[in-house]
Amino acid sequence: MKLLEVDDLKVHFRRRGGWFGAPQVVRAVDGVSFSIERGRTLALVGESGSGKSTTALAVMRLAPATGGTVRLGGRDLTLMSGDTLRQARRRVQMVFQDPYSSLNPRQRAGDIVRAPLDLMQLGAPAARAARVAELFDAVGLRPEQMQLFPHQFSGGQRQRINIARALASEPDLIVCDEPVSALDIAIRAQMLNLLRRLQRDTGVAFLFISHDMSVVEYICDDIAVMYLGQIVERAPREAFFDRPLHPYSVALNSAVPTVRGGRARAARRIRLEGDPPSPLHPPPGCRFAGRCPVAQPVCHSECPPLRPVADGHFVRCHLVTVTDGTPVPPLAMPA
Repeated sequence: MKLLEVDDLKVHFRRRGGWFGAPQVVRAVDGVSFSIERGRTLALVGESGSGKSTTALAVMRLAPATGGTVRLGGRDLTLMSGDTLRQARRRVQMVFQDPYSSLNPRQRAGDIVRAPLDLMQLGAPAARAARVAELFDAVGLRPEQMQLFPHQFSGGQRQRINIARALASEPDLIVCDEPVSALDIAIRAQMLNLLRRLQRDTGVAFLFISHDMSVVEYICDDIAVMYLGQIVERAPREAFFDRPLHPYSVALNSAVPTVRGGRARAARRIRLEGDPPSPLHPPPGCRFAGRCPVAQPVCHSECPPLRPVADGHFVRCHLVTVTDGTPVPPLAMPA
C-alpha cells in the first residue's frame, strides 16, 4: 500500500535579475514523481545541486511547492495549513544531516526527545517520561544519559538522539537527509543497522537522501536518481545495481568503491566532464546531454519522458532500448 505519493512536484524560486533585469526562476525541482510503500525505503541520490534535499523539504512542507501534489496516506499535504497541517506533521518527521547543529545545546537530551510529545500533546503528561525512556532504549542509549547535554555525547550518540526525537510522535514516514555523512565509517554502519532494525520493529517508511551509493545499496529498497531537478531513473535496488540504465546512473555506479581491485576499478571509472547546467536556464533537451559520453543530436533537442522499460524500472533517456523484454543501456559499466 502506498504511503507517500508525490506527483509532478515543482519547487521554483524567484530571484531578482539585477537592478534592471527581469526576475529569474530557479527550477530547483522540476516535475518529480515517486511513491513509497509502508515499511520500505526509497533513496533519492545524485550530486550536490540535483534537488534531493529541496524535494525532501517540500515533502515536509518546509519548502514551498509551486506545483504538483504530495499525498500522505491519501491526504494532500500541499493543500493543508494551520492546525490541519500541524496534525499531519505528526505522521512525518525528519533526521537532519548534522548531528551537532540539529540539537539545542542548552537542552538536556531527555527534554529534546520529549519536546515533540509536549508540542503535539501526545499522550498523558504523566506517561511522557516513560515514553522518552522507551525511546532511549530503542536507539541504544542508557536512561541516565537523559540528563546529559548534547556536548557530552559523541557524534553517533547525537544522531541517536535525533532518531529518538523523530520516532517520538510514532510517524509513518521519516525523511533522512544525509543522516550518516557526518559520521566516521564505524559509527555510520551502526546508524544504518539501527535504522533497519527500527524499520523492522515499527514499520516506518524512510525517504533517504544521499550521494553515497554504497550506503544506498545497503539500506534502501528502491532508488530514484536525480539530475538538475528531475528524476532520470527509478528502479528497485537489485535491478538498479545489477544493470543501471541511464548514463548518469552508470557513471555514479562506476564510482562506488569496492574492496577488491579498488585502484584498478578507480582507474576505469567513468569521469564526467564539465558541470551541470544552471537551473536558471536548463537546456531544451535532456539535461544531462552536455556531459553524456554517448549523447546524440536528439538528446540536445528533445526532452525524454520518464518511461517504463521493465517491471518497476523507469528511465528518462532516448537511447535506452528494450531487446527481448530486457532493457539495454547505451553506456556499459566498466569491467
